Amino acid sequence: MSNPLEQRAADLLKLLVERYIQDGQPVGSRTLSRAASLNLSPATIRNVMADLDELGLVVSPHTSAGRVPTTRGYRYFVDALLAPEPLSEADRQRIADDLLPRDRSPQDMVQAASALLSRLSLMAGVVTTPRRNMATLRRIQFLPLSDRRVLVILVVNHSEVQNRVINTDRPYGADELERFANVLNERFAGRDLVSLRTALWQDANDTQAHVNQLLRDAATMAEQAFRHETPDGDFVLAGGSNLLGFQQDMSDVQRLRGLFDALDRKRDLLQLFDQCLSAEGVQIFIGEESGYRVLDEVSVVTAPYLVDGRIAGVLGVIGPTRMAYSRIIPLVAETARLLSVGLDN
Repeated sequence: MSNPLEQRAADLLKLLVERYIQDGQPVGSRTLSRAASLNLSPATIRNVMADLDELGLVVSPHTSAGRVPTTRGYRYFVDALLAPEPLSEADRQRIADDLLPRDRSPQDMVQAASALLSRLSLMAGVVTTPRRNMATLRRIQFLPLSDRRVLVILVVNHSEVQNRVINTDRPYGADELERFANVLNERFAGRDLVSLRTALWQDANDTQAHVNQLLRDAATMAEQAFRHETPDGDFVLAGGSNLLGFQQDMSDVQRLRGLFDALDRKRDLLQLFDQCLSAEGVQIFIGEESGYRVLDEVSVVTAPYLVDGRIAGVLGVIGPTRMAYSRIIPLVAETARLLSVGLDN
């Protein structure tokens, strides 16, 4: 919501959300009046609760006179009222001990980060596997072969050479292929191959008409050469069974079954995490904010991790919408930071 709440409404919403996160039970006005040191009468609290209800920040379940936060209420709490707790020194040391040993492989560190997030959050920890190809283009060359085939020679990173043969829809001459290579080298040398695909077509669409067709043809040729340069579609999940402990937070068993099916298929969660590859810092998706129906009754807290200063993947925690955001947010942020350090060692 765009407008801030009045102070007493904000204080009561904060108290209600914190109490509901702690107990998992609808919170009534009498409970708030006993817990609050606000010197507000029960009648005043009931009036403020009615206002919060009207704003869509809280709702009364059918079986209770108390109220629970809505997705909108959680969002206001997270954005405007939350004060993240600093991680304990013990938790920081556990993360460092698991992620910083020099003799661990990247896959071992990803597995360790997932298990660590699950263990410290008591929820499900997820880490996408690092993109295998973080290659930076240095130079590209095309050489014509027989039968409408073209040899692509890629020089990536410092001096690594990759050769690929692609099939084209028509024969190309050496001069034409040289022009394609020249325009690609001039415009895109120094870019990583994953982001280059998107930038290449954007540039082709934005370029002035007199060179547009040349760049479009070069983009078509490069598209085939870079076709496999996409983020790896996999993640490591730990603690999925922890979600069974929050069954009471799901509206029905079918929703929980759907969530486990989604985790097994991986597609929806990978698409959600893929959105986070272009975002900085911690991202929080509460309930239906994710855009994926199977995640409507959970929250996902994510952060990207880096390799060589570039985003290589995303990690996060999946749990009930009433998770302890004040603790989970710094946990996810610190795990992402130390995984980045560990992968660069």
